[in-house]
Amino acid sequence: MTDTDAAIASGFERFYETLRRLTPRGPLSLTAASTLRRLERSGPHRLSELYAPEGISQPAMTQLVTRLEKEGLAERTDDPTDGRAVVVSITDAGRAAVAHRRAVRAAALSELLQGLTPEEHAAVVAALPALEKLSDFAAERAT
Repeated sequence: MTDTDAAIASGFERFYETLRRLTPRGPLSLTAASTLRRLERSGPHRLSELYAPEGISQPAMTQLVTRLEKEGLAERTDDPTDGRAVVVSITDAGRAAVAHRRAVRAAALSELLQGLTPEEHAAVVAALPALEKLSDFAAERAT
């Protein structure tokens, strides 16, 4: 690891803390929100595919999905290709909850972005494709 890599990691850590502070407080934990975003982004998943990327145990994910299901944010159905397995999907209410969190966070972040110079703002925009690619690499590793 280079000094530059360490500086990037430190910057990401600080920005992650900022994003956490901008995220609205509510009934969804960070793991619940992340699981719903995953279901929204990539469609239904087997229960067994959800726990590792979130960094929790399979029993903890089972409890989380049970709670999301009780709250109407997710639903379980039988896997059409394997009757022994369960598939978890996001519901319309789950999509609305994710959209609400995203909108509140985006509004708060928009206020912060106003403090940047046009050049700094352009640098953030220019970094977005690389950040997306890093996120994709991380998601691939987690599966």
